[in-house]
Amino acid sequence: VQFVESGGGLVQPGGSLRLSCVASGIRFGAYSMTWYRQAPGKQRELVAGIHYTGGTNYVDSVKGRFTISRDNAKNTVYLQMNSLKAEDTAIYYCNNKVWGVSPATIRSWGQGTQVAVSS
Repeated sequence: VQFVESGGGLVQPGGSLRLSCVASGIRFGAYSMTWYRQAPGKQRELVAGIHYTGGTNYVDSVKGRFTISRDNAKNTVYLQMNSLKAEDTAIYYCNNKVWGVSPATIRSWGQGTQVAVSS
């Protein structure tokens, strides 16, 4: 399985970004997908997840600001991030795990996409 994340960048506080992750090597529509992030000096953490049936979950710190979605025809999961804050600065990764799986237990990662929120 491979993951290719993109869409990161430098944005001012209050701004928006849309991240994309293309997964290959799996039957994408049969898998839940989860976004994780790792801030400088911190452990990787859960951000948002989407079940293969379409149900979604979010960590409390991003609820109401981030929206996860998927396009099974394109093997792609998205993360729309609005009202960005400095504390959202991190490298963002996706993976084909159900919501709640600890990143410490995952061996295969993509290169991630860097998000920097700063004025």
